[in-house]
Amino acid sequence: MSISKPAPTVGRTIASAIPLSLSRLVDWAAVRHGRASFFLVLVALLAFLPGFFSVPPIDRDESRFAQATKQMLESGNYVDIRFQDEARHKKPIGIHWMQVASVKMGEAISGPDARTSIYYYRLPSFLAAIGVVLLTYWTALVFLTRRGAVLAAILMASCVVLGVEARLAKTDAMLVFTTLAAFGALARAYMWPPEKLGGWGLPAIFWTAMGIGILVKGPMAPLFVGLAVIALAIADRSGRFLKPLKPLIGLVWCLLLVLPWFVAIYYVTNGAFYQHAVGVDMLGKVTEGQEGHWAPPGTYLLAVWGTYWPGVVLAALAAPFAWRARREKPLRFLLAWLVPAWVVFEIAATKLPHYVLPLYPALAIITVLAMERSALAGPESRLKGFVWLWPIMGILLALALGGGSLFLGEGVSWFIWPLLVLAVILLVLAARLFPRSGAEGAFLTAVCGALVLYFTAYQLIIPQLRPIWVSNRIAAIIQESGCPVENVASFPYQEPSLVFLAGTGIQYIDPIKAADLLKREGCSMAFIRDDLDEVFHMRAKQIDLKFTPVTQVHGIVYNGGREVSIRVYRSAEKASPPQNNLPPVLQGDTP
Repeated sequence: MSISKPAPTVGRTIASAIPLSLSRLVDWAAVRHGRASFFLVLVALLAFLPGFFSVPPIDRDESRFAQATKQMLESGNYVDIRFQDEARHKKPIGIHWMQVASVKMGEAISGPDARTSIYYYRLPSFLAAIGVVLLTYWTALVFLTRRGAVLAAILMASCVVLGVEARLAKTDAMLVFTTLAAFGALARAYMWPPEKLGGWGLPAIFWTAMGIGILVKGPMAPLFVGLAVIALAIADRSGRFLKPLKPLIGLVWCLLLVLPWFVAIYYVTNGAFYQHAVGVDMLGKVTEGQEGHWAPPGTYLLAVWGTYWPGVVLAALAAPFAWRARREKPLRFLLAWLVPAWVVFEIAATKLPHYVLPLYPALAIITVLAMERSALAGPESRLKGFVWLWPIMGILLALALGGGSLFLGEGVSWFIWPLLVLAVILLVLAARLFPRSGAEGAFLTAVCGALVLYFTAYQLIIPQLRPIWVSNRIAAIIQESGCPVENVASFPYQEPSLVFLAGTGIQYIDPIKAADLLKREGCSMAFIRDDLDEVFHMRAKQIDLKFTPVTQVHGIVYNGGREVSIRVYRSAEKASPPQNNLPPVLQGDTP
């Protein structure tokens, strides 16, 4: 007697329909290049747009870059890079020129407020991140079907660290864009037969990308591409694959792009730019952990599980295939792109998660190549447990975001909780569906969960964490006071975001000089941290300063997680010269 199987529940039917529907959507996108590009731009917007306008300026790198660009607009000096009165000789000029163009466009649209609207400074990074998704598709077409190239691009669009860089006004998204453009051209020169090569298209893309990459982040783009070229030349015992890229003429074109500024900055700074950028910044990152960013070799191998999530799960399942097929020409190129630079960055002393981001497109293409060849580790493999990293990471992020909104949030809507739960459900569903729906359907389901999580984090939670946005609150007090920013002192709270939001002229001076400023100027203010308040009062008494307490700002400096309490004072007297009879205890700088 046969026993009939129970009918599937409605919930199970809906759950099984999700990956099938998502796979059909990819089928639809892969019909034509134009449709694929349109679809990928939509996915990139879903991934990168939340929080782009609403997250305040981030300390410290983003605000330093944005403020340096703002000072170029204020001064009209588009060669030297400065933060207030300090020379900022770390990176070349490229990203600042792009931000200048973006802000000038913003001024034409919305007026002078564009200069303190951080999203105009972020726009080059945002567009570059979308470009990375499209260029991943373009590069993957050398190795994959059109459908596979769409999947590889989705792997990059959902990548955690690319989403972070898309929202930051600094160099790294643009570096990935230029490096990836060069790798796309190099892949065609290496993989295509000679009859498909010729003309100036690929050389123009390759060498222009190299030139812009150098202007954006100095030697980094040539480093990534150069290591791959050397590895391929060694493996092939020949460098003939470079011939279609017309190296001699291309190198001349690259030099024409970069030399004018590099010569100009040499004369403007009398060589100081090179002494600091090369001798201090670049070599320092190689030999010692700059700014507390030292980490041991192997750090990136551990970090990739978070920074490349959710795609890293499939990358782990593709690892055995990559090893088995390492001698095949496509894998030879992709591994030459990935492995040498990864080893170099593991050896370098200074480590930050985004440093290896230009290598992630290679991981994406290898992953989908394994998928297309049905060589991805399946449900029967010992690696199948990796799929549970989707919900594990999702739960950890949801708990962190939910806890942050409870303890630090202000005005956060109640519906963040259903969204966080929905994200976790989708990620759990992705792991559970892996044995039945396969890697593709499970991954696409995980991407949906990740996108819900990103929207909730960037759009609904992070902008509402009021205690961590101390600079915004101080800048609002200054603006409301009507006092010129040159008459405002802050000590020791000196985050770059405050300079960007309040104004270039804000005074970062100690409490003694702050009291003198309030005595000397009419409409003036001082922001003094609690533990130095007594020094300010002693000096105020000494010079007979009349002042009024305005308010107190409590918050958290997220660089280091320190609590801070700042007292705000405003002068209550007319301008007059300060007295100079300092008592012995107050001579010199504050201890």
